[in-house]
Amino acid sequence: MVGTAHRSTGVDGVDGGVGLTALLVAAARAIETHRQDSLARDIYAEHFVQAAPASVDWPIRIQQVPEGDADPLWGRFARYFGLRTRVLDDFLLRSVQTDARQVVLLGAGLDTRAYRLDWPADCVVFEIDQPGVLAFKHEVLDRLSAVPKATRIPVPVDLRADWVAALTAAGFDPAAPSAWLAEGLLFYLPHAVETQLIDTVHRLSADGSALAYEAKLEKDLLQYRDSPLYTATKDRIGIDLLNLFNLEPRPDSAGDLAGRGWSTSVHTPFDFTRRHGRGPLPEPNDALEGNRWVFADKSPRSNGASRCGALPPGRGRGRRGGRVVGGFRLPRYGIRTGLTTRPDSQSRSAWLMSASG
Repeated sequence: MVGTAHRSTGVDGVDGGVGLTALLVAAARAIETHRQDSLARDIYAEHFVQAAPASVDWPIRIQQVPEGDADPLWGRFARYFGLRTRVLDDFLLRSVQTDARQVVLLGAGLDTRAYRLDWPADCVVFEIDQPGVLAFKHEVLDRLSAVPKATRIPVPVDLRADWVAALTAAGFDPAAPSAWLAEGLLFYLPHAVETQLIDTVHRLSADGSALAYEAKLEKDLLQYRDSPLYTATKDRIGIDLLNLFNLEPRPDSAGDLAGRGWSTSVHTPFDFTRRHGRGPLPEPNDALEGNRWVFADKSPRSNGASRCGALPPGRGRGRRGGRVVGGFRLPRYGIRTGLTTRPDSQSRSAWLMSASG
């Protein structure tokens, strides 16, 4: 019987709790890296998987999976993580092409973007996560003699602690534009903690800053308890995602940001599947149905065009469609909100909307 990872207060590494999900994402990135039609390449991912006792027997190539892409865990779910990696890579690179030179990875996990993306020479990447997770990452990367492509500053602190003091002590400048990323993070946090986190990001963000994060919209996550994605992840590798997720009603973070003057756009992963021609598509009893990728841009002159890149016409909308800008339809409304974006002004990042992925 596979041991099951539950919500844990005593584990700050990759051996259990939420930390174990970092190995799941690393395995997915390794599988994506070795695909002939790869959307994202992470040459370090397989080394994390092979270095941890919990994951040493997991596949790192789709050829090692008997059912291939039909496998709900190492096929469909892994492809989801590969697609997410690509989309958020594109977001960060577009952000540093304009204003931002500081990148903050909230709950960085085993993210290796500091090592594998081509950053501007003056770019700084701050990685915030629990000390045990960052220590494991350092150990593996040091053995590989990996060299970052940007100035990389680890910030070993729990996001439930005073991470702002730790971040500023590490050299973060709140007066300079920043690109923030919360990838696979917010749905583990209590409602109040997410609200505080988004508020803090707003306060620390100068004009020209950008934010991307992942959210789940389901009112009742447990209705998907029998989803093949959840059951395979629990039964085969011992990660009980529904137990790790916080089941409180989620705050309307996109609406809160829009109300503070950020432009926001809300997308399903399937929007980007159609854009790139590969990735997961909707299916019955789908654990990915409520997943949303949210992009926000803080600018004194914003028209709602965020930095997620162009999508086919009519795609990439929130709950209600708005006008089409730069090849995709902007949402009039954020997630579960009646707040509107500001359609009467010009975003400094609008030129990015025609960029290819």
